[in-house]
Amino acid sequence: MTDRTPPIETIGAWLLAVLWLMPILFAFWAAIHPPEYLTRFSLFAPITTENFERAFAAAPFGRYMLNTAMLVSGILAAQFVLCTLAAYAFARWTFPGAGILFALVLVQLMVAPEVLIVQNYATVSRLGLVDSLAGIAIPYVASAFGIFLLRQTFRQVPKELEEAAVIEGAGPLVVLWRIYVPLARPVYVAYGLVSVSFHWNNFLWPLIVTSSVTTRPVTVGLQVFASVDQGIDWAVISAAALATSAPLLIAFLLFQRAFVQSFMRAGIR
Repeated sequence: MTDRTPPIETIGAWLLAVLWLMPILFAFWAAIHPPEYLTRFSLFAPITTENFERAFAAAPFGRYMLNTAMLVSGILAAQFVLCTLAAYAFARWTFPGAGILFALVLVQLMVAPEVLIVQNYATVSRLGLVDSLAGIAIPYVASAFGIFLLRQTFRQVPKELEEAAVIEGAGPLVVLWRIYVPLARPVYVAYGLVSVSFHWNNFLWPLIVTSSVTTRPVTVGLQVFASVDQGIDWAVISAAALATSAPLLIAFLLFQRAFVQSFMRAGIR
């Protein structure tokens, strides 16, 4: 008896793949051809980079992408530090109220970020961080998902390794850095991919808290660029959308095997 995938499932998978690819293929076609070929397919259609030139001349997408890269990198670095320390404390330390505090962390997983937008804006405003990258990042630097994921990973590390390091004179931070962090590397990779993808595409909160080019991320910049009163040039918009999403698409195509292996080893289902 052989393990074979039913034909209906194979057909369904291919249909879903085609549906997922169609918008990307349309955007790619529209971006590299003149506007008159937007809805007319021709093998002899001329290829041009004019749409990309017009898009980058009409809006500072270079600045938007720099803002996004700085924002994503800053959030990820802060999440790694805070989530690692909190997860290690919850996994290995015993202190009064640990169970209640961890339950409060888990409650955050059940609260949609949109519910907290008004309160988050009021807090950021009182701190004087409106229209700044720090104002965008602050609500996300402490991730309940990251704390939970790393806590579960740290709990699986044999405690004998920590005890042996302590006998050798290692302190808590040395134990964490030399034992727990290296053993959890696949989890860090998997969580990093989730975090970068989410914050690169995040739109609603950056839209509310930013108002200038110097702080606007690429998602908000693309929306502002596409919202024109005198009509929409889909060829130019497609070029801008393709250019701003290219880093994530290229990363996926180059490292898709590492992506899958990291998620599988991290236990994300």
